Amino acid sequence: MPKVEIYTDGACSGNPGAGGWGVILRCNGVEKELSGGQANTTNNRMELTAVIEALKALTKSCELIIYTDSRYVMDGVTKWLPNWQNNGWRTANKKTPVKNIDLWQSLESLIQKHQIKWVWVKGHNGHAENERVDELARIQAKSMLLAD
Repeated sequence: MPKVEIYTDGACSGNPGAGGWGVILRCNGVEKELSGGQANTTNNRMELTAVIEALKALTKSCELIIYTDSRYVMDGVTKWLPNWQNNGWRTANKKTPVKNIDLWQSLESLIQKHQIKWVWVKGHNGHAENERVDELARIQAKSMLLAD
């Protein structure tokens, strides 16, 4: 099973506003960068989209280490997701629908194919790959602003 390191980040100019996401995929010393954006979105949607797009880029089941600076993504995947599913995609009060349900359901489906270790990194703290994906995300967010 291939071993892949994935670094992800999302950015938003305004929240909601123009957003972007960035990804680095690294396998056997080879790196690939991915990025994209949306004109009207939120920071959390871009953080989730970055992980989703990274996983969509993989063509087979892999052993993954996914690095994110998003507590929302990290806690969502490692703590909240099973409860949301058990509650019919509602929060702990069992009444309020989960925000960004479309993206969470997509992510939940994609993670089933892989063995994943999730690693949280502090953003804007000199972590080289995190700084690079942040830059990719910000470039995309800016391009969405200019396209408006």
